[in-house]
Amino acid sequence: MYSYRNSIKSDKSDELINIYLLRPIAGIIVWALYDTPITPNQVTLASIVSGIVAALFYLQGTAGAFIAAGLLISLKDVLDSADGQLARARQQQSRTGRFLDSIGDFIANAAVFGSIGWTLYQLTNEWLMLLMALLGFIGISLRISYHVFYQVQFLHLQKKYENNRITEEIREGDLDKGRFELTLQRIFQIMYSWQDTLMARIDEWSMKKTFQRKWKRSTQNVQHDQPSRSSESYSAWYSDSLALRTSGLLGFGTEFFLLMVCSVLNHLQIYLYLNVFLMNGIFLICIVYRRFVLSARCFAENDI
Repeated sequence: MYSYRNSIKSDKSDELINIYLLRPIAGIIVWALYDTPITPNQVTLASIVSGIVAALFYLQGTAGAFIAAGLLISLKDVLDSADGQLARARQQQSRTGRFLDSIGDFIANAAVFGSIGWTLYQLTNEWLMLLMALLGFIGISLRISYHVFYQVQFLHLQKKYENNRITEEIREGDLDKGRFELTLQRIFQIMYSWQDTLMARIDEWSMKKTFQRKWKRSTQNVQHDQPSRSSESYSAWYSDSLALRTSGLLGFGTEFFLLMVCSVLNHLQIYLYLNVFLMNGIFLICIVYRRFVLSARCFAENDI
C-alpha cells in the first residue's frame, strides 16, 4: 500500500520548497503510478526529457517560449522528486537509478545553461552572457554537490539512503554488477568524482584537519558500541539543523524555482546574475558557518 511518509527522505535535511511544495505534488504523481508497471527509472527518463525539451524552448528566444521552458523546468524538478519517491515507496531503490538520475541531471543542466547562454548572446550580442551561463552551470553543479554531500552524510547517520555512497569510486564488488550499471558508474565518475573530492576537501577544511586526525586516532581506541565524545561531535557536525537548512537552499528545488520564476517573467539575464552572485553568496555563507561557527561548537579541544 502506498505511503507518502515512506516515500520521502528526511524533513530535516531536505529543502523547504521540497517539503511544502514539490514533494507533495510529486506524491500525487507517485500515488497515481504506484500500482502501474511504470518504473522509477522511466520517471527519471521523463524528467531528463523535460529538461532537454526546456533547453530547446530556451533556444527559441521568445517570451512565450521562455514561459514554456520555465514550466518544463518545474516539471523536470517534480519528476526528479517523483522518481526517488516512487522507488522508496515500492522499495525499488537501485544504484542504476542513482547513476541514471545524476547523469541525466548533468546532461539536462548543461543543455539548459548552454541554451540560455547562447540565446542571450544572440539577443544582446554580449559575450558576457556566454560566460555568465558557463559560470551558472558550474556554480549550480557545485552547489548541488555541496547540498547532496551533507544530505547524504546526515542520512547515513540516520541509517537511511545507504544505497548512495559519499563517494562513488569503483570497488571490487561493483565489478560483479551488470555491464550497464558499471558503464553508468564510470560515466558518473567522469562527471562527479572531482566534485565529490572537492566537497570532501571543503568538509575537511571546514571542520579543521587537526580534528580529523585526532578523531581518527581516538576512534581507533574505543569499542564500536561505546562511542567517544569526539564521535558524538562528529555526528553533531553532520546533524546541525541550521547548517542543513542553509545548505538546503542550494538544492535543485530552490535553484530551479528561481529559474522558473525568472523564465516566466522573461528576466533570464537577472537569473544569471542571481545564480552567480546570490546563490554563490549563500554557498559561501554555508562554508563560513561550518568553518568558523559550527566547528568551534562541535570540535572543542576538550571533546578529544
